[in-house]
Amino acid sequence: MDAPGPQVDDHMAVDVALSVLIGARVSHLLLQDEDGRCAGLVTQAQLAAHRGGSWYSDRTRLRDIPLDRGPFTSSTSIVGEAEAAMRIRTLDVSPVIDEHGYALGVLALTP
Repeated sequence: MDAPGPQVDDHMAVDVALSVLIGARVSHLLLQDEDGRCAGLVTQAQLAAHRGGSWYSDRTRLRDIPLDRGPFTSSTSIVGEAEAAMRIRTLDVSPVIDEHGYALGVLALTP
């Protein structure tokens, strides 16, 4: 498990989130809801693809685009089971959350 990395509010604009990703030199951002709980994970590829769509507006918020919203990996999960679940869902990265929904880190599959 790696550190969670940058976490942003899910009401952030897509353009701003893309700038944060590029500036932080990371492949993903964890999204937080209004209570600070993990609300999703978005990648640079997802943001770039959405930004290129005909429906795009500079007012589009992260919570308005399709992204991984869970279920997330529990801190009590067995690694093998978590890995299998990620492969089934074709995820490379999954947030690891505590029993209250707060992000503790991210679990990444190695190729």
